[in-house]
Amino acid sequence: MRASGILLHISSLPGKYGIGKLGKEAYDFADFLKKAGQKYWQILPVSPTSYGDSPYQSFSVYAGNPYFIDFETLEKDGLLRHDEFDGKDWGKPDCADYGLLYKETYKVLRKAYERCRKNGDKAFAQFARSAEWVNDYGLFMALKDAHGGKAWYEWEKPLKMFEKTAVEKARKKYSDDIGFYIFLQYEYAKQWNAFKSYVNSLGIDMIGDIPIYVAYDSVEVWTHPELFLLDKDKTPIDVAGCPPDVFTAKGQLWGNPLYRWDVHEKEGFRWWTERLRTACTTYDVVRIDHFRGFESYYTIPYGNEDAVIGEWRKGPGMALFKAMKAELGKQRIIAEDLGFITKEVAKLLKASGYPGMKVLQFAFDSPENGYLPHNFTTKNCVCYTGTHDNETAAGWVASESRKTLRFCREYLNVKRNKDIPDGMIRAAWASISDTAIAPMQDILGLGHEARMNTPSTLGGNWQWRMTGGELTDELAEKLRRLTVTYGRSHQDVL
Repeated sequence: MRASGILLHISSLPGKYGIGKLGKEAYDFADFLKKAGQKYWQILPVSPTSYGDSPYQSFSVYAGNPYFIDFETLEKDGLLRHDEFDGKDWGKPDCADYGLLYKETYKVLRKAYERCRKNGDKAFAQFARSAEWVNDYGLFMALKDAHGGKAWYEWEKPLKMFEKTAVEKARKKYSDDIGFYIFLQYEYAKQWNAFKSYVNSLGIDMIGDIPIYVAYDSVEVWTHPELFLLDKDKTPIDVAGCPPDVFTAKGQLWGNPLYRWDVHEKEGFRWWTERLRTACTTYDVVRIDHFRGFESYYTIPYGNEDAVIGEWRKGPGMALFKAMKAELGKQRIIAEDLGFITKEVAKLLKASGYPGMKVLQFAFDSPENGYLPHNFTTKNCVCYTGTHDNETAAGWVASESRKTLRFCREYLNVKRNKDIPDGMIRAAWASISDTAIAPMQDILGLGHEARMNTPSTLGGNWQWRMTGGELTDELAEKLRRLTVTYGRSHQDVL
Protein backbone atom coordinates (compact mmCIF):
# COMPACT_ATOMS: atom_id res chain seq x y z
CA MET A 1 0.00 0.00 0.00
CA ARG A 2 1.34 3.42 -0.95
CA ALA A 3 1.46 5.72 2.07
CA SER A 4 3.44 8.56 3.59
CA GLY A 5 4.30 10.13 6.91
CA ILE A 6 6.37 12.56 8.94
CA LEU A 7 9.47 12.04 11.07
CA LEU A 8 9.21 14.01 14.31
CA HIS A 9 10.63 12.84 17.61
CA ILE A 10 8.59 13.23 20.79
CA SER A 11 11.27 15.57 22.15
CA SER A 12 10.64 18.01 19.28
CA LEU A 13 6.98 18.59 20.08
CA PRO A 14 6.14 22.08 21.40
CA GLY A 15 5.12 22.75 24.98
CA LYS A 16 5.92 24.74 28.11
CA TYR A 17 7.97 22.23 30.06
CA GLY A 18 11.36 22.02 28.39
CA ILE A 19 10.84 19.13 26.01
CA GLY A 20 8.06 17.44 24.03
CA LYS A 21 5.79 15.24 26.12
CA LEU A 22 3.02 12.68 25.73
CA GLY A 23 0.36 15.27 26.43
CA LYS A 24 -1.90 17.63 24.51
CA GLU A 25 0.75 18.62 21.94
CA ALA A 26 1.36 14.97 21.02
CA TYR A 27 -2.37 14.40 20.48
CA ASP A 28 -2.57 17.65 18.48
CA PHE A 29 0.20 16.46 16.17
CA ALA A 30 -1.65 13.18 15.61
CA ASP A 31 -4.73 15.22 14.66
CA PHE A 32 -2.59 17.22 12.23
CA LEU A 33 -1.32 14.03 10.59
CA LYS A 34 -4.89 12.81 10.18
CA LYS A 35 -5.95 16.12 8.64
CA ALA A 36 -2.92 16.01 6.31
CA GLY A 37 -3.81 12.52 5.08
CA GLN A 38 -0.74 10.83 6.55
CA LYS A 39 -0.43 7.18 7.53
CA TYR A 40 2.79 7.21 9.57
CA TRP A 41 4.32 9.08 12.48
CA GLN A 42 7.99 8.13 12.77
CA ILE A 43 9.98 8.84 15.93
CA LEU A 44 13.49 8.19 17.24
CA PRO A 45 14.28 5.80 20.13
CA VAL A 46 12.25 6.75 23.22
CA SER A 47 14.76 5.29 25.70
CA PRO A 48 16.23 7.45 28.48
CA THR A 49 19.09 9.52 27.08
CA SER A 50 22.57 9.25 28.53
CA TYR A 51 25.94 10.19 27.01
CA GLY A 52 25.67 13.21 24.72
CA ASP A 53 21.87 13.35 25.20
CA SER A 54 21.54 10.88 22.33
CA PRO A 55 18.51 8.59 22.14
CA TYR A 56 20.91 6.08 20.55
CA GLN A 57 22.96 5.92 23.78
CA SER A 58 20.66 4.81 26.56
CA PHE A 59 20.78 3.25 30.02
CA SER A 60 18.24 0.63 28.92
CA VAL A 61 16.81 -0.87 25.73
CA TYR A 62 13.41 -1.35 27.39
CA ALA A 63 12.86 1.79 29.48
CA GLY A 64 10.96 4.85 28.30
CA ASN A 65 12.27 8.38 28.67
CA PRO A 66 10.90 9.97 31.89
CA TYR A 67 11.27 13.42 30.30
CA PHE A 68 8.32 12.52 28.05
CA ILE A 69 5.93 11.94 30.97
CA ASP A 70 3.26 14.63 30.77
CA PHE A 71 2.88 16.70 33.93
CA GLU A 72 -0.65 17.85 33.12
CA THR A 73 -1.79 14.23 32.83
CA LEU A 74 -0.31 13.53 36.26
CA GLU A 75 -2.18 16.58 37.54
CA LYS A 76 -5.48 15.19 36.18
CA ASP A 77 -4.68 11.91 37.92
CA GLY A 78 -4.24 13.73 41.23
CA LEU A 79 -0.50 13.08 41.45
CA LEU A 80 0.71 16.66 40.96
CA ARG A 81 -0.42 20.18 41.79
CA HIS A 82 -0.23 22.72 38.97
CA ASP A 83 2.11 25.02 40.90
CA GLU A 84 4.61 22.17 41.32
CA PHE A 85 5.57 22.24 37.65
CA ASP A 86 4.12 25.38 36.08
CA GLY A 87 6.02 28.66 36.34
CA LYS A 88 9.44 27.01 36.66
CA ASP A 89 12.27 27.90 34.30
CA TRP A 90 12.22 25.14 31.70
CA GLY A 91 14.55 26.87 29.24
CA LYS A 92 13.97 28.22 25.74
CA PRO A 93 10.81 27.02 23.97
CA ASP A 94 12.65 26.06 20.75
CA CYS A 95 15.48 24.08 22.35
CA ALA A 96 15.62 21.14 24.78
CA ASP A 97 18.10 21.94 27.57
CA TYR A 98 19.02 18.49 28.86
CA GLY A 99 21.08 19.79 31.76
CA LEU A 100 18.11 21.80 33.01
CA LEU A 101 15.75 18.88 32.41
CA TYR A 102 17.95 16.57 34.46
CA LYS A 103 18.06 19.08 37.29
CA GLU A 104 14.33 19.88 37.45
CA THR A 105 12.27 17.01 35.99
CA TYR A 106 13.03 14.40 38.63
CA LYS A 107 12.17 16.84 41.43
CA VAL A 108 8.68 17.17 40.01
CA LEU A 109 8.26 13.46 39.34
CA ARG A 110 9.38 12.60 42.88
CA LYS A 111 6.34 14.47 44.19
CA ALA A 112 4.09 12.38 41.95
CA TYR A 113 5.76 9.20 43.18
CA GLU A 114 5.22 10.10 46.83
CA ARG A 115 1.52 10.62 46.22
CA CYS A 116 1.25 7.39 44.25
CA ARG A 117 2.90 5.49 47.08
CA LYS A 118 0.56 7.01 49.67
CA ASN A 119 -2.45 6.14 47.52
CA GLY A 120 -1.41 2.48 47.35
CA ASP A 121 -1.92 2.17 43.59
CA LYS A 122 -2.56 -1.56 42.99
CA ALA A 123 -1.86 -1.28 39.24
CA PHE A 124 1.56 0.17 40.02
CA ALA A 125 2.32 -2.72 42.37
CA GLN A 126 1.23 -5.18 39.68
CA PHE A 127 3.47 -3.47 37.10
CA ALA A 128 6.47 -3.75 39.43
CA ARG A 129 5.85 -7.50 39.75
CA SER A 130 5.07 -8.26 36.11
CA ALA A 131 7.75 -6.37 34.17
CA GLU A 132 10.86 -8.53 34.59
CA TRP A 133 13.37 -5.98 33.31
CA VAL A 134 12.12 -3.04 35.34
CA ASN A 135 13.46 -4.11 38.74
CA ASP A 136 17.02 -4.45 37.43
CA TYR A 137 16.59 -1.08 35.70
CA GLY A 138 15.33 0.51 38.92
CA LEU A 139 18.31 -0.88 40.83
CA PHE A 140 20.71 0.28 38.14
CA MET A 141 19.39 3.86 38.22
CA ALA A 142 19.25 3.96 42.02
CA LEU A 143 22.88 2.85 42.20
CA LYS A 144 23.88 5.47 39.63
CA ASP A 145 22.31 8.11 41.87
CA ALA A 146 24.07 6.66 44.91
CA HIS A 147 27.39 6.88 43.04
CA GLY A 148 26.94 10.47 41.89
CA GLY A 149 25.94 9.46 38.37
CA LYS A 150 29.07 7.39 37.73
CA ALA A 151 28.93 4.56 35.20
CA TRP A 152 28.50 1.05 36.61
CA TYR A 153 32.06 0.09 35.66
CA GLU A 154 33.32 2.74 38.11
CA TRP A 155 31.43 1.29 41.09
CA GLU A 156 33.04 -0.84 43.80
CA LYS A 157 33.96 -4.26 42.48
CA PRO A 158 31.19 -6.39 44.07
CA LEU A 159 28.50 -4.19 42.51
CA LYS A 160 30.42 -3.70 39.28
CA MET A 161 30.63 -7.47 38.87
CA PHE A 162 26.94 -7.89 39.81
CA GLU A 163 27.78 -10.22 42.68
CA LYS A 164 24.67 -11.76 44.22
CA THR A 165 25.25 -10.75 47.85
CA ALA A 166 26.10 -7.14 46.99
CA VAL A 167 23.12 -6.85 44.65
CA GLU A 168 20.65 -8.25 47.20
CA LYS A 169 21.97 -5.88 49.84
CA ALA A 170 21.64 -2.93 47.47
CA ARG A 171 18.03 -3.88 46.59
CA LYS A 172 17.09 -3.60 50.28
CA LYS A 173 19.12 -0.46 50.97
CA TYR A 174 17.81 1.50 47.98
CA SER A 175 14.30 0.06 47.82
CA ASP A 176 12.63 3.48 47.85
CA ASP A 177 14.80 4.84 45.03
CA ILE A 178 14.23 1.64 43.06
CA GLY A 179 10.50 2.14 43.54
CA PHE A 180 10.77 5.67 42.17
CA TYR A 181 12.39 4.52 38.94
CA ILE A 182 9.86 1.71 38.56
CA PHE A 183 7.10 4.31 39.05
CA LEU A 184 8.54 6.41 36.22
CA GLN A 185 8.32 3.43 33.87
CA TYR A 186 4.80 2.67 35.06
CA GLU A 187 3.62 6.20 34.34
CA TYR A 188 5.48 6.34 31.03
CA ALA A 189 3.90 3.06 29.93
CA LYS A 190 0.42 4.26 30.92
CA GLN A 191 0.81 7.52 29.02
CA TRP A 192 2.41 5.85 25.99
CA ASN A 193 -0.30 3.21 25.71
CA ALA A 194 -3.08 5.81 25.91
CA PHE A 195 -1.31 8.00 23.35
CA LYS A 196 -0.62 5.17 20.91
CA SER A 197 -4.20 3.94 21.16
CA TYR A 198 -5.39 7.41 20.18
CA VAL A 199 -2.94 7.63 17.26
CA ASN A 200 -4.02 4.20 16.01
CA SER A 201 -7.70 5.17 16.33
CA LEU A 202 -7.04 7.84 13.70
CA GLY A 203 -5.73 5.22 11.28
CA ILE A 204 -2.12 6.29 11.86
CA ASP A 205 0.72 3.86 12.62
CA MET A 206 3.74 4.62 14.79
CA ILE A 207 7.18 3.84 13.38
CA GLY A 208 9.66 3.30 16.20
CA ASP A 209 13.43 2.99 16.09
CA ILE A 210 15.83 0.63 17.86
CA PRO A 211 19.62 1.03 17.76
CA ILE A 212 21.61 -2.04 16.78
CA TYR A 213 23.97 -1.53 19.73
CA VAL A 214 23.46 -0.74 23.40
CA ALA A 215 25.46 1.69 25.52
CA TYR A 216 28.35 0.38 27.61
CA ASP A 217 26.85 2.19 30.60
CA SER A 218 23.56 0.30 30.42
CA VAL A 219 21.72 -2.15 32.61
CA GLU A 220 21.90 -4.80 29.89
CA VAL A 221 25.70 -4.82 29.74
CA TRP A 222 25.93 -4.64 33.54
CA THR A 223 23.63 -7.60 34.16
CA HIS A 224 24.42 -9.75 31.08
CA PRO A 225 28.12 -9.26 30.27
CA GLU A 226 28.30 -12.72 28.71
CA LEU A 227 26.38 -11.40 25.69
CA PHE A 228 28.98 -8.73 24.92
CA LEU A 229 32.63 -8.70 23.88
CA LEU A 230 34.13 -7.91 27.29
CA ASP A 231 37.14 -9.26 29.15
CA LYS A 232 36.99 -10.91 32.60
CA ASP A 233 36.87 -7.46 34.28
CA LYS A 234 33.92 -6.44 32.06
CA THR A 235 36.04 -4.03 30.03
CA PRO A 236 35.34 -3.92 26.26
CA ILE A 237 37.87 -5.65 24.04
CA ASP A 238 36.72 -3.95 20.83
CA VAL A 239 33.97 -1.38 20.25
CA ALA A 240 31.63 -0.31 17.48
CA GLY A 241 31.98 2.40 14.87
CA CYS A 242 32.36 3.10 11.16
CA PRO A 243 35.56 3.30 9.11
CA PRO A 244 36.82 6.53 7.48
CA ASP A 245 34.95 7.65 4.37
CA VAL A 246 34.49 10.76 2.23
CA PHE A 247 32.39 12.36 4.99
CA THR A 248 34.56 11.55 8.02
CA ALA A 249 38.33 11.34 7.57
CA LYS A 250 38.83 9.50 10.86
CA GLY A 251 35.62 7.47 10.75
CA GLN A 252 33.03 7.32 13.50
CA LEU A 253 33.94 6.00 16.94
CA TRP A 254 30.65 5.08 18.62
CA GLY A 255 32.23 3.22 21.52
CA ASN A 256 29.42 0.70 22.09
CA PRO A 257 30.43 -2.79 23.18
CA LEU A 258 30.06 -5.43 20.48
CA TYR A 259 27.97 -8.60 20.70
CA ARG A 260 29.32 -12.09 21.18
CA TRP A 261 27.23 -13.38 18.30
CA ASP A 262 28.32 -16.95 18.93
CA VAL A 263 26.78 -16.81 22.41
CA HIS A 264 23.58 -15.24 21.07
CA GLU A 265 23.30 -17.97 18.45
CA LYS A 266 23.78 -20.76 21.00
CA GLU A 267 20.88 -19.25 22.97
CA GLY A 268 18.68 -19.14 19.88
CA PHE A 269 19.03 -15.34 19.72
CA ARG A 270 16.65 -15.16 22.70
CA TRP A 271 17.88 -11.71 23.86
CA TRP A 272 17.32 -10.19 20.42
CA THR A 273 13.98 -11.92 19.97
CA GLU A 274 12.67 -10.53 23.26
CA ARG A 275 13.97 -7.08 22.39
CA LEU A 276 12.16 -7.14 19.05
CA ARG A 277 9.02 -8.60 20.62
CA THR A 278 8.85 -5.60 22.95
CA ALA A 279 9.56 -3.13 20.14
CA CYS A 280 6.88 -4.63 17.89
CA THR A 281 4.39 -4.33 20.75
CA THR A 282 5.39 -0.75 21.53
CA TYR A 283 5.27 0.38 17.87
CA ASP A 284 3.40 -0.67 14.75
CA VAL A 285 6.54 -0.64 12.57
CA VAL A 286 10.15 -0.93 13.77
CA ARG A 287 13.15 0.67 12.07
CA ILE A 288 16.34 -1.23 12.94
CA ASP A 289 19.34 1.05 12.93
CA HIS A 290 22.60 0.09 11.15
CA PHE A 291 21.20 -3.01 9.44
CA ARG A 292 24.45 -3.61 7.57
CA GLY A 293 26.04 -4.51 10.92
CA PHE A 294 24.11 -7.79 10.90
CA GLU A 295 25.98 -8.87 7.77
CA SER A 296 29.39 -7.60 8.87
CA TYR A 297 30.39 -4.97 11.41
CA TYR A 298 33.38 -2.71 11.95
CA THR A 299 35.42 -3.21 15.12
CA ILE A 300 37.82 -0.76 16.75
CA PRO A 301 40.24 -1.67 19.56
CA TYR A 302 38.96 -0.30 22.88
CA GLY A 303 40.86 2.81 23.94
CA ASN A 304 41.57 4.10 20.44
CA GLU A 305 40.77 7.77 19.94
CA ASP A 306 39.33 7.40 16.45
CA ALA A 307 38.10 4.76 14.00
CA VAL A 308 41.09 4.74 11.62
CA ILE A 309 42.40 1.40 12.90
CA GLY A 310 39.81 -1.36 12.79
CA GLU A 311 38.58 -4.44 10.97
CA TRP A 312 35.40 -5.96 9.58
CA ARG A 313 33.93 -9.13 11.09
CA LYS A 314 31.01 -11.26 10.00
CA GLY A 315 27.67 -10.76 11.70
CA PRO A 316 24.90 -13.29 12.36
CA GLY A 317 23.27 -12.80 8.96
CA MET A 318 19.96 -14.50 8.17
CA ALA A 319 20.29 -16.87 11.15
CA LEU A 320 19.15 -14.01 13.42
CA PHE A 321 16.18 -12.99 11.29
CA LYS A 322 15.06 -16.59 10.75
CA ALA A 323 15.10 -17.14 14.51
CA MET A 324 13.09 -13.97 15.12
CA LYS A 325 10.56 -14.85 12.43
CA ALA A 326 10.16 -18.37 13.80
CA GLU A 327 9.43 -16.99 17.26
CA LEU A 328 7.48 -13.82 16.42
CA GLY A 329 6.02 -14.44 12.98
CA LYS A 330 6.19 -11.81 10.26
CA GLN A 331 6.84 -8.33 11.65
CA ARG A 332 6.75 -4.90 10.04
CA ILE A 333 10.39 -3.80 9.95
CA ILE A 334 12.38 -1.11 8.12
CA ALA A 335 16.07 -1.83 7.61
CA GLU A 336 18.36 1.20 7.87
CA ASP A 337 20.69 0.05 5.11
CA LEU A 338 22.73 3.25 4.74
CA GLY A 339 26.51 3.49 4.76
CA PHE A 340 29.04 1.20 3.10
CA ILE A 341 26.74 -1.29 1.35
CA THR A 342 28.33 -4.36 -0.23
CA LYS A 343 26.78 -7.05 -2.42
CA GLU A 344 26.59 -9.21 0.68
CA VAL A 345 24.57 -6.57 2.57
CA ALA A 346 22.24 -6.13 -0.42
CA LYS A 347 21.79 -9.92 -0.55
CA LEU A 348 20.92 -10.02 3.18
CA LEU A 349 18.40 -7.21 2.78
CA LYS A 350 16.71 -9.02 -0.10
CA ALA A 351 16.64 -12.31 1.81
CA SER A 352 15.09 -10.63 4.85
CA GLY A 353 12.33 -9.08 2.77
CA TYR A 354 12.55 -5.86 4.78
CA PRO A 355 12.25 -2.53 2.98
CA GLY A 356 15.47 -0.51 2.90
CA MET A 357 15.93 3.27 2.83
CA LYS A 358 16.45 5.73 -0.03
CA VAL A 359 17.64 9.18 1.08
CA LEU A 360 17.30 11.93 -1.51
CA GLN A 361 20.03 14.11 0.00
CA PHE A 362 22.50 11.43 -1.11
CA ALA A 363 21.17 11.33 -4.66
CA PHE A 364 22.25 14.35 -6.69
CA ASP A 365 25.85 13.70 -7.72
CA SER A 366 25.04 11.92 -11.01
CA PRO A 367 22.09 10.58 -13.03
CA GLU A 368 23.24 7.03 -12.21
CA ASN A 369 22.94 7.47 -8.44
CA GLY A 370 20.80 4.69 -6.95
CA TYR A 371 19.04 7.09 -4.59
CA LEU A 372 17.45 9.01 -7.48
CA PRO A 373 13.80 7.92 -7.83
CA HIS A 374 14.12 6.93 -11.50
CA ASN A 375 16.77 4.38 -10.47
CA PHE A 376 14.68 2.67 -7.80
CA THR A 377 14.47 -1.02 -8.69
CA THR A 378 11.79 -1.96 -6.15
CA LYS A 379 8.82 -0.36 -4.48
CA ASN A 380 9.69 -2.25 -1.29
CA CYS A 381 11.62 0.67 0.17
CA VAL A 382 11.10 3.88 2.14
CA CYS A 383 12.03 7.14 0.43
CA TYR A 384 13.21 9.92 2.76
CA THR A 385 14.14 13.50 1.96
CA GLY A 386 16.62 13.21 4.85
CA THR A 387 17.00 11.63 8.28
CA HIS A 388 17.81 12.82 11.80
CA ASP A 389 21.53 12.53 10.94
CA ASN A 390 21.28 14.79 7.87
CA GLU A 391 21.05 18.50 7.40
CA THR A 392 17.53 19.74 6.87
CA ALA A 393 16.72 19.99 3.15
CA ALA A 394 17.09 23.79 3.28
CA GLY A 395 20.34 23.42 5.24
CA TRP A 396 21.59 20.95 2.63
CA VAL A 397 20.83 23.46 -0.13
CA ALA A 398 22.79 26.15 1.72
CA SER A 399 25.90 23.95 1.97
CA GLU A 400 26.00 22.16 -1.42
CA SER A 401 28.08 23.04 -4.49
CA ARG A 402 26.69 24.96 -7.45
CA LYS A 403 27.18 21.92 -9.67
CA THR A 404 25.14 19.66 -7.39
CA LEU A 405 22.40 22.24 -6.96
CA ARG A 406 22.21 22.85 -10.72
CA PHE A 407 21.58 19.16 -11.35
CA CYS A 408 19.18 19.03 -8.40
CA ARG A 409 17.08 21.90 -9.78
CA GLU A 410 16.96 20.28 -13.21
CA TYR A 411 15.99 16.92 -11.79
CA LEU A 412 13.26 18.32 -9.54
CA ASN A 413 12.09 20.77 -12.22
CA VAL A 414 12.36 23.85 -9.99
CA LYS A 415 13.92 27.19 -10.90
CA ARG A 416 15.16 28.47 -7.54
CA ASN A 417 17.28 26.90 -4.81
CA LYS A 418 14.70 27.86 -2.21
CA ASP A 419 12.18 25.65 -4.01
CA ILE A 420 14.37 22.54 -3.73
CA PRO A 421 13.06 21.37 -0.29
CA ASP A 422 9.46 21.27 -1.55
CA GLY A 423 10.71 19.65 -4.75
CA MET A 424 12.42 16.90 -2.76
CA ILE A 425 9.25 16.19 -0.81
CA ARG A 426 7.30 15.99 -4.07
CA ALA A 427 9.91 13.65 -5.57
CA ALA A 428 9.71 11.36 -2.54
CA TRP A 429 5.91 11.28 -2.65
CA ALA A 430 5.96 10.72 -6.44
CA SER A 431 8.48 7.86 -6.28
CA ILE A 432 7.55 4.19 -6.61
CA SER A 433 8.46 3.59 -2.95
CA ASP A 434 5.65 2.06 -0.95
CA THR A 435 6.39 4.61 1.77
CA ALA A 436 7.61 8.22 1.69
CA ILE A 437 8.76 10.06 4.83
CA ALA A 438 9.95 13.63 5.40
CA PRO A 439 11.28 15.13 8.64
CA MET A 440 9.00 17.83 10.03
CA GLN A 441 11.82 20.35 9.55
CA ASP A 442 11.58 19.77 5.79
CA ILE A 443 7.80 20.07 5.81
CA LEU A 444 8.29 23.45 7.51
CA GLY A 445 11.17 24.49 5.22
CA LEU A 446 13.58 25.10 8.11
CA GLY A 447 17.33 25.55 7.75
CA HIS A 448 20.51 24.53 9.56
CA GLU A 449 19.24 25.88 12.89
CA ALA A 450 16.73 23.02 12.99
CA ARG A 451 19.17 20.18 12.33
CA MET A 452 18.61 17.34 14.78
CA ASN A 453 22.03 15.68 14.88
CA THR A 454 25.50 15.98 13.39
CA PRO A 455 27.22 12.55 13.63
CA SER A 456 30.60 12.36 15.37
CA THR A 457 30.00 15.61 17.27
CA LEU A 458 29.21 16.10 20.94
CA GLY A 459 26.91 18.85 22.18
CA GLY A 460 24.26 20.91 20.44
CA ASN A 461 22.44 17.83 19.11
CA TRP A 462 18.94 16.42 19.68
CA GLN A 463 17.67 19.81 20.85
CA TRP A 464 15.39 21.20 18.13
CA ARG A 465 11.74 21.75 19.00
CA MET A 466 8.70 23.28 17.40
CA THR A 467 7.47 26.34 19.29
CA GLY A 468 3.75 26.07 18.54
CA GLY A 469 1.62 27.57 15.80
CA GLU A 470 3.31 25.61 13.01
CA LEU A 471 0.45 23.14 12.48
CA THR A 472 -1.84 25.32 10.39
CA ASP A 473 -4.82 24.21 8.36
CA GLU A 474 -3.08 25.57 5.26
CA LEU A 475 -0.04 23.35 5.82
CA ALA A 476 -2.23 20.30 6.44
CA GLU A 477 -4.18 20.96 3.24
CA LYS A 478 -1.00 21.45 1.20
CA LEU A 479 0.36 18.11 2.42
CA ARG A 480 -2.99 16.36 1.98
CA ARG A 481 -3.29 17.46 -1.64
CA LEU A 482 0.23 16.25 -2.38
CA THR A 483 -0.52 12.92 -0.71
CA VAL A 484 -3.76 12.40 -2.62
CA THR A 485 -2.13 13.44 -5.92
CA TYR A 486 0.49 10.71 -5.67
CA GLY A 487 -1.84 7.98 -4.46
CA ARG A 488 -0.59 7.81 -0.88
CA SER A 489 -3.91 8.64 0.78
CA HIS A 490 -7.25 6.88 1.06
CA GLN A 491 -8.89 10.28 0.61
CA ASP A 492 -10.02 10.56 -2.99
CA VAL A 493 -11.07 14.21 -3.16
CA LEU A 494 -8.60 16.93 -4.11
